[in-house]
Amino acid sequence: MTHLPDIDRQLLDAAIAQAEKSRSEGGIPIGAALATPDGTIVAQGHNLRVQSGDTTAHAETACMRNAGRRRDWHTLTMATTLSPCAMCSGAAVLHRIRRVIIGERETFQGREDWLAEAGIEVVLADDPKCRAMMEAFIKESPDLWNEDIGVPQQS
Repeated sequence: MTHLPDIDRQLLDAAIAQAEKSRSEGGIPIGAALATPDGTIVAQGHNLRVQSGDTTAHAETACMRNAGRRRDWHTLTMATTLSPCAMCSGAAVLHRIRRVIIGERETFQGREDWLAEAGIEVVLADDPKCRAMMEAFIKESPDLWNEDIGVPQQS
């Protein structure tokens, strides 16, 4: 586990709370939060794919939607409980988010390379709570997990 500065820890904890909220709603336990440089949380979101039926409603995109129209994306830090997929990494690159704190990437590694190539600072927290949440979910709901990450259904 990487030691995070307090401001980053608080942001990741907000993302973890969002992941837990999603799971309590019957959804996929992934959460995200956005903050200004002084640590003020401006938006939060959780994976809503199951709850809404929207395949693009990942935690990071839900968080960005909740942030609304902004001109300060380039100053924000996003914390996400899981390595962001191609869609969510692309959205972070598009909005020029400055930093992305990743809770864990053992259960799934997304397109962190895109973030780094775009000059976004990537901070890997290697958080055991994030990892345990995803491991338990994948074990309990492998079909739903495979649907979320785009693995074709076996016939």
